[in-house]
Amino acid sequence: MNFLTAIKETDLLPCLNKQLLGVDCPGCGLQRSVLLLFDGDFAGAFYMYPALYPMILLVLFLLADQFLKIKYANIISIILMISTVTLIITNFLYKLI
Repeated sequence: MNFLTAIKETDLLPCLNKQLLGVDCPGCGLQRSVLLLFDGDFAGAFYMYPALYPMILLVLFLLADQFLKIKYANIISIILMISTVTLIITNFLYKLI
């Protein structure tokens, strides 16, 4: 049994933006993307929410920087932040069209 069959759509947190306004928010698809990632469907997770991978890289890098003190950490974290926000905004605009 995989995660997607064990967890129903009704078990996920609802998007209040979508319920109230009828349009997706910039975070819509993140929960399902994480479930697909846990299932091993990496392409499906990317298709559902493309910003998931740079977001994971950013969190892992920030955690590693706390313990290792990486050279040029500020520049690397800024690049990861910009790429994550860019993908979130691009995905959001794509869903609106």
